[in-house]
Amino acid sequence: MNSEQGMGTTGPVWCKSSYSGNEGGNCVEVATGPGAVRVRDSKDLKSGVLAFPPESWNAFLDRTAQRPARK
Repeated sequence: MNSEQGMGTTGPVWCKSSYSGNEGGNCVEVATGPGAVRVRDSKDLKSGVLAFPPESWNAFLDRTAQRPARK
């Protein structure tokens, strides 16, 4: 997603992790927008949302995916 994807007219547009099954349970959702990548637990929406600068999110993905760092 680029920095403009994921923001609808009423707020973030959430994308469920491809590792989350269709049976419910543990689901991580991500929404990107200007200046932030937001992450939430879809099974517990009252727990809030974490927001990260795009650079930090990309560093997290690079480390967890063990792929070469982006420049």
